Amino acid sequence: MISSCRTVAVSALSSRHGQRCLSRLPPQPSTRMSYFSTTSISDGSKNWIVYLSGEIHSDWREVIAKGVAEKNLPVTLTSPNTSHEDSDDCGAIILGMQVERPNWDMIGAKMNAIRTKTLLNEADVVVVRFGEKYRQWNAAFDAGYAAALGKPIITLHPPALSHMLKEVNASANTVCEDPEQVVDTLAYVIRGELPKTPRDGDVFVPIADRLGKGNPNP
Repeated sequence: MISSCRTVAVSALSSRHGQRCLSRLPPQPSTRMSYFSTTSISDGSKNWIVYLSGEIHSDWREVIAKGVAEKNLPVTLTSPNTSHEDSDDCGAIILGMQVERPNWDMIGAKMNAIRTKTLLNEADVVVVRFGEKYRQWNAAFDAGYAAALGKPIITLHPPALSHMLKEVNASANTVCEDPEQVVDTLAYVIRGELPKTPRDGDVFVPIADRLGKGNPNP
């Protein structure tokens, strides 16, 4: 908008009337407009890598994958090994069984960390899911690791867990309650696409109408 304003101003100054830039601006549209560039999408120069961390006992990853596919977003989804049994026994199967449980867990955890650290480092966005059934200690660790790397974080959990996860959520860029919100967030940050229906439905009021324009005299 600034560049277009300057263009109009130059034209105005060169005219006989020397009208001000603001007087030449077109009226604001009554419907929302997207000012996002689609260049990175149309030429395929940017593919977003989104790492899906967290609980493995529900289909939230599949819901996000389906939503990304339906919106045709330029996104590659990655995740840790979601087989509980394989992630527990990988070290013992490959390196040999251990007499003590701590050693068994240690060789498996270190092996799993090769994948986790690699994919977290490669990710453009990290989604961390916390479920109600089990306490996802690994997910909390992944969130802290992603924060230390400076990765944008989206947390995903039921509202009932908000208090317990307040410190994690304080480091997140967006806090979602369901996988569909994650897909909508990705669609917005990548393409500037917003859902046709606001989360609050018919009661939604744009901020300019509810609280007034933040910059009434640009």
